[in-house]
Amino acid sequence: MKCVFVTVGTTSFDDLIACVSAPDSLQKIESLGYSRLILQIGRGSVVPEPFSTESFTLDVYRYKDSLKEDIQKADLVISHAGAGSCLETLEKGKPLVVVINEKLMNNHQLELAKQLHKEGHLFYCTCSTSLRH
Repeated sequence: MKCVFVTVGTTSFDDLIACVSAPDSLQKIESLGYSRLILQIGRGSVVPEPFSTESFTLDVYRYKDSLKEDIQKADLVISHAGAGSCLETLEKGKPLVVVINEKLMNNHQLELAKQLHKEGHLFYCTCSTSLRH
């Protein structure tokens, strides 16, 4: 059972959660062979309705003491560009897509993502652009 884990850390990143939980995104994720999507939504106000069908499960939660278990279980991690989330995922050797939060004024996240991308560790994008690779 292949699993995608999406994390926003302690922040809120409604654009990412709305984007990844949209029906066409869910369809795309399932068509790529994933049968589970776990959303860690932090302080967000977008709270998708969890559901389970025969072929697909969507789990949603705000916080856990540790994301280690979800990162470990995931076949793909989609994360905000928080240094902690990025490094924890890369340490576990998991494929990582970083989504830059364009609404953050001081975009140090973009610098981190660009550097890690240049070194070949991850892909990055924004909610309004397609994947950079």
